[in-house]
This record gives sequence, structure tokens and C-alpha cells, in this order.
Amino acid sequence: MREEPKPSQASNLAEQVGVKAARKLKAQRNATPGVWFGLGLMGVIGWSVVVPTLLGAALGLWLDRHYPGGRSWTLALLVGGLTLGCMNAWHWVSKEEQAMREEQENGDK
Repeated sequence: MREEPKPSQASNLAEQVGVKAARKLKAQRNATPGVWFGLGLMGVIGWSVVVPTLLGAALGLWLDRHYPGGRSWTLALLVGGLTLGCMNAWHWVSKEEQAMREEQENGDK
């Protein structure tokens, strides 16, 4: 013989089913980003590192040709551009992570 659930268990079960149904409906409305979104984001992050690095190297080469000296402007500006690019990429990643967290928090409420 099957035992009838207590009223508190039934309301708890109904609440859990409601939360899961709402989550499923939200997932259907907001389709998860696919592979192309991930590749595009990697591309943006990659270019945000590459562009400042190459610009720093190009400026360094120009300075070394026009103002030769004991120090290498190319190496210094290459490292500076790489540093700037990494900081830029970190900014992009943290911005996307924050957006995902806010979306999760808003979805759970």
C-alpha cells in the first residue's frame, strides 16, 4: 500500500517542481550560447591581447630605427603591449563572468 504524503511534503514537492519548471522555461527562452559564441569570445579575447602586443612591437621597431640607443625599445614596448593586452583580456573575462553571475542570480529568483 502506498502512503499519502504529508501536507508539508506535498507543498515542498510542488515548490521544487515549480522552481524546476520555471528554470526549464527560462532555459528555453534564453537559449544557451553555442560553440560559435565561445569561439567568438575566444577570438575577441585573443585579439585584445594580440593587437596591443603588435602595436607595441611596431612602435618599438620604429623608435629603434629612428632613435638608436643602448636599450631596445622593441623589447620594452613588446612587453608593455603584452601586459596591456593581458589586462584587457582579464577585463573582458571578468565582465563576461559578472554578466553570467547576474543572469544566474536573476534566474534563481
